[in-house]
Amino acid sequence: ITVKSSNKEPVTAAGEEGDKPPKEEPWKTTLKTTKVHVEAPEFRDHQVSLWELLHSRYIPEENRRELLELYGAGELSLEQVKSVVTTIVTRTAAAERAERA
Repeated sequence: ITVKSSNKEPVTAAGEEGDKPPKEEPWKTTLKTTKVHVEAPEFRDHQVSLWELLHSRYIPEENRRELLELYGAGELSLEQVKSVVTTIVTRTAAAERAERA
């Protein structure tokens, strides 16, 4: 099935052979594949991706949005994101442990 667009070039209808899903942003893939170890109860004994940490209960939504925006724009390096995220998670987990003690 072909549909003509306003610029007169044929456009392939969705679902036809050759359609590819949109590629994930490379920076998102990097965050999903970069594993770190943090001292937090649910992540103890295994490494977890930065992406998973960013979307955990330890990172407030506003911080997550800001970090993702800055990293996606190239204003923060992977090491900077790793440092900020692990620090927030570690401090929040420590504060929760102290409250229970």
